[in-house]
Amino acid sequence: MRYFIEIAYNGKNYFGWQRQPDQISVQQVLEETLSTLLRKEIKLTGAGRTDAGVHAKQLFAHFDFEEIESFDEFIFRINSFLPKDISIKNIFEVNEDAHARFDAVEREYEYIISLGKDPFNQDFAFQINNKPNVDLMNKASEILLSHRDFQCFSRSKTDVKTYNCTIVRANWEAKNNRLIFTIAADRFLRNMVRAIVGTLLNVGYGKTSLEDFKKILNSKNREEAGASAPAHGLYLIKVVYPDNMKI
Repeated sequence: MRYFIEIAYNGKNYFGWQRQPDQISVQQVLEETLSTLLRKEIKLTGAGRTDAGVHAKQLFAHFDFEEIESFDEFIFRINSFLPKDISIKNIFEVNEDAHARFDAVEREYEYIISLGKDPFNQDFAFQINNKPNVDLMNKASEILLSHRDFQCFSRSKTDVKTYNCTIVRANWEAKNNRLIFTIAADRFLRNMVRAIVGTLLNVGYGKTSLEDFKKILNSKNREEAGASAPAHGLYLIKVVYPDNMKI
């Protein structure tokens, strides 16, 4: 049987989702915990990869195992084994050919910026002292919706067949002394959201004009875009799947 688990984690202590040869990852901790609990080697396939230090409010992964009798008991037991910064929120059975990565139709991220020093939020938001022009950043964000090739925001030497992504939502909101950037697309390239945020901040500070922003998009050159925003302000918040996968 194939199961999907819904996961949330604080990424501060991990080198991203995916297993690393010499560093601790969320995938490694979950696989080892599941294998211990179920007394069988468990391999997880995640919906995507988050970079080191990035958080996830919702990420799905699938694994195969014989029947799990009580989902509530399973969730309670595995959360008892897991460290405090990783949580299993849900588990459900899916079709045998369901795939956590390839069947996802949309992913949504948030990037959180704190306007001023906040000692209680230093690990979960990028702190800046001067507020950028949010209206300008939203105008630049709208340009993203009509573009497809985002090579200029992709980490160099990334092994992908295409740099095309369909962004369906991208906007900034000022709320409670914070700036929140929300972006949703069918797929994302490695480092893409953080590179977009860094470049949009340049627009907000008047370092990059809207015309320059368009030129950056068309350049397909990572060096033309702004520096990546820090990882600790980024959250994967939603992964969407077709309704017919669940059993």
